[in-house]
Amino acid sequence: MRASGILLPISSLPGKYGIGSFSKEAYKFVDFLKNSNQKYWQILPIGPTSYGDSPYQSFSTYAGNPYFISLEDLIDQGLLTEEECKKVKFGNRADTVDYEKLYNGRFKLLKKAYKKSNIGEKEEFKKFKDENCYWLNDYSMFMAIKERFEGRSFDNWAEDIKLRWEYSMEYYKKELSEEIEFYEFVQYEFYRQWYKLKKYANDNGIKIIGDIPIYVAYDSADVWSHPELFQMDNVGKPTAVAGCPPDGFSATGQLWGNPLYRWDVHKNTGFEWWIKRLAHCFNMYDVVRIDHFRGLESYWEIPADSETALNGKWVDGPKDEFFEVLIKTFGEEPPIIAEDLGIITDDVRALRDKFGLPGMKILQFAFEDEDSNYLPYNQPYNCICYTGTHDNDTTTGWYATASEKARDKVRRYMNTDASQVSWDFIRTCFGSPARFAIIPVQDLFCQGSDCRMNTPGKADGNWAYRMKKELLTSDVAKRLYDVTKLYGR
Repeated sequence: MRASGILLPISSLPGKYGIGSFSKEAYKFVDFLKNSNQKYWQILPIGPTSYGDSPYQSFSTYAGNPYFISLEDLIDQGLLTEEECKKVKFGNRADTVDYEKLYNGRFKLLKKAYKKSNIGEKEEFKKFKDENCYWLNDYSMFMAIKERFEGRSFDNWAEDIKLRWEYSMEYYKKELSEEIEFYEFVQYEFYRQWYKLKKYANDNGIKIIGDIPIYVAYDSADVWSHPELFQMDNVGKPTAVAGCPPDGFSATGQLWGNPLYRWDVHKNTGFEWWIKRLAHCFNMYDVVRIDHFRGLESYWEIPADSETALNGKWVDGPKDEFFEVLIKTFGEEPPIIAEDLGIITDDVRALRDKFGLPGMKILQFAFEDEDSNYLPYNQPYNCICYTGTHDNDTTTGWYATASEKARDKVRRYMNTDASQVSWDFIRTCFGSPARFAIIPVQDLFCQGSDCRMNTPGKADGNWAYRMKKELLTSDVAKRLYDVTKLYGR
C-alpha cells in the first residue's frame, strides 16, 4: 500500500518547558497527521543524550530521554506545580532548544517529582521494574554512579566499579539506592507516557517509525555492563572503533569513536543481545529504521588510537546469518527500514534485497548526476522516498546553495519556476513509485537553512530546531491532504 508521513523528532515538537515532549502538543501533531491523511510519523532516536546532544550517542540503547517526559503530565498527577516549573529557565526562544539550560533545570524538577511520588509503593512501578530488569538495573545503576563521579565517562571512574568488581557493585547498590530508584522512576514515567502517546497515534491510524543507531556509545550502560560484546581490552578500553572511510565529503573520513561489536561472540549467543534489543524496539515502534545498515554487511574498522579514519579497513559483518536469525525470531517480514546511504556496494544492496528491506532515496541527491538512481524514474517500489533527512539541509536551503546545473535540472524535471521549491519536491516525492514518502516537517513550511536539524561534521549547534505551533494550520493540513490524495497515498 502506498503511504506517506512526516519526519518530526520529539525534541522538535512545540510546547512549554524548552523542548518537545509527550505533552498535548504531541497529541495535536497526531491529529494534524490524521487530518492531512498521513499514515506515518517518523522520529529520531529517543534515548538519553550525552555531550553534544546527538540522539545517535546515547547512554543506553534501551532507556528513554528524560527531557521528553511531559511536565504537564507530572503537574496533573500532583507531583509538580506550575509555579515550580515556571521558576526554571528553559531558554528564551520557542523555536530552539537550549540544551545547557535544559540540563540544568529539568533534572531538578524530575527529582522533586520523584520525592513526592512514593513510587516504590506502586504496583505498576514494581511490574515495570520486573519486566525491564534485563536493562533497567544496569542503566539506573550506571546513571547513579555517573552522577556520583560528577558526570565523568565510566572509563574515568574508580577501577573497582569501572570493571564491575562484585564487592564494589554491592557497595554502590546500597550506597546509591535512592539515586538508583530515581532513575528507575524517570524511566517508568517515560515509558508510561510514551506508550500512551503511541496508542493514541495507532488508534488514529498513525504508525510510528523509530530510529536506532547501529552502534552504541562507548560511555553507555550497554558497554559498561557487557564489555564482552564489544572490541575492548581487559581494562575497559576499545581496541577498535567505528567510522567511515575518506570520500568526497571528507578527505580523512569520519571517526565516530563507537566501540565495534565482537560479532563472533554475538554469533555464539545466537545474537541474543540484538534479538532483545530489536524485540524492545518492535514493541516501542511500528517500524524500525536501522541507521548505517551497511555495517551489518561490512564495516570500517579503525584502530582505537587513530586520530582520523584513514587507517581503517573493511571487515565483514554478520551478513545473512544475522537476518536469518531475525526472520526465525520475528517472522518473514520484520518491519525494518535499511538506511542505505553513503558508500553502498552491490553486496550491501544484495543483502538488503534478499531480505526484502526497503532502502532510502533522497531527492536532494538526485539532481547533480545525469542519471542518478535517486531520480523517481529509477526508484523501485520497495523504498522510501524522502525530500531530505535530518542530516540534509532543508529543501529550500539546499536549492538556494545548489549548483546552477542542479537547479536547472530541478526546474526542468519538475516543470516549475521553483518559487516554492519545497512543495515541488513534496509533489515529486509523493508522485514517485516509492512505496512510502516521508517529508521532514521543515519542508511543509518552506523553511530555510536556519531551520536545519543537523550538519554532519559540525561540532555544535545541531539538534536544536523546534517547530512553532502556529505553523500547523488547517490550510497546511488541507494542502498536504490534497497532494496525498492526488498521488494515491
